Amino acid sequence: MMTQNADKKRAQMQFLCMDDLVPQDHLLRMIDNAIDWNFIYDLVVDKYSHDNGRPSMDPVMLIKIPFIQYLYGIKSMRQTCKEIEVNVAYRWFLGLDMMDKVPHFSTFGKNYTRRFKDTDLFEQIFSHILMECYKYKLVDPTEVFVDATHVKARANNKKMQRRIAQEEALFYEELLKKEINEDREAHGKKTLKEKDEKDDDDNGNTPSSGGDPKEFTHDIPQDTKNIKCRSRRSKSTTALSAG
Repeated sequence: MMTQNADKKRAQMQFLCMDDLVPQDHLLRMIDNAIDWNFIYDLVVDKYSHDNGRPSMDPVMLIKIPFIQYLYGIKSMRQTCKEIEVNVAYRWFLGLDMMDKVPHFSTFGKNYTRRFKDTDLFEQIFSHILMECYKYKLVDPTEVFVDATHVKARANNKKMQRRIAQEEALFYEELLKKEINEDREAHGKKTLKEKDEKDDDDNGNTPSSGGDPKEFTHDIPQDTKNIKCRSRRSKSTTALSAG
């Protein structure tokens, strides 16, 4: 028998539990279970007022949104916000229900600027999350590509994994800042300043590098522009491109 009117349930009222809509083996669920996100609150507590001002975006959400973009290779933060609107798993990961409003790109940009401007907090947080994903084998650090050229990373070396996480965090942060700056310029606002390079050159170390970056320059070229990460569980490759 041929079925017709397959769209008749579109306006049907239903009682749903968000948790039931996300498969137990979904990558975002496994990442959410593996990472204790509370460390973010401890790092950014000094960036918030405790007794005045309007409620701001949850700092964990402020990190999870760009992590979704990074993990799934979405081309821009604007597009990421649009994807979140219609993706149940993304909403679940962020703690949003089906009726909650997804933060607009401009809202994200303002919150990012207020919390992370002129600091290395984003890089610290993002690289830590990547290290946790490497530890639990949710993201494969051995698959690194630079301008379409494969670079074999010493994935079993913990220091190298830290270096890869730092490189990816810094690279992604630059892409994010570029998009935010374009939006700020379009609205007649000053762009975000570049980090003071002398902070990284004082002793040759950065907060999450795990040692002297010069040890690993032969593994990851300095002009990194294109990095891909592979999820071990999903067997799918996601990509970020500078162009």
